[in-house]
Amino acid sequence: MSGMRVLIAEDERVLAEVVASGLRKEAMAVDVVHDGSAAVERAMTHDYDVIVLDRDLPAVHGDDVCRALAAGRVPARIIMLTAASDLRSKVEGLGLGADDYLTKPFDFPELVARLRALARRTPQAVPPVLERAGVTLDAGRRQVFRDSRYVALSPKEFAVLEVLMRAEGTVVSAEVLLEKAWDENVNYFTNSVRMTVMTLRKKLGHPPVIETVPGAGYRL
Repeated sequence: MSGMRVLIAEDERVLAEVVASGLRKEAMAVDVVHDGSAAVERAMTHDYDVIVLDRDLPAVHGDDVCRALAAGRVPARIIMLTAASDLRSKVEGLGLGADDYLTKPFDFPELVARLRALARRTPQAVPPVLERAGVTLDAGRRQVFRDSRYVALSPKEFAVLEVLMRAEGTVVSAEVLLEKAWDENVNYFTNSVRMTVMTLRKKLGHPPVIETVPGAGYRL
């Protein structure tokens, strides 16, 4: 599922940036930290859908991060990464509160598939194919159709559209769109949301399906 926010907690900086770059191409908003202390702070501060957590983190071990997030009732799903592939290690990781477990090295498509599966297991589960107002969005295939016409979107446009469609007709503020479709480095005074919605409207065609609600946000 795209249109979601992911935290990567991984001390191997090259691996972390490669994974983050790949997930951003899948229209996900991604933040990266390299130690356990930062992972806990970010997870407690921001609204993430899934956390990719390396078990062997410095400062605060990944096991302790998992315990802290479980104790703090952080709603994000956790997929734990580790080089240990034995059954005992997997059982321990899942017992700490992780929702999934992936051993290194791993194939990137498998990580993406597991992230999407975890996101669909959130309390308000969303089907992989969304339909509203003549627009069909297939998150798995990263395809959008308007009245059976294929619509080519950028990753950011795709993410914004999915957030709007998941809202099921309720108004989504610009702040929520920034939180869900952009990473933490976004400038909250930017006009990125307005420009992205404008190009998205144009690509979806007439009649317009995205409504601007003055002073509140956007609705599809």
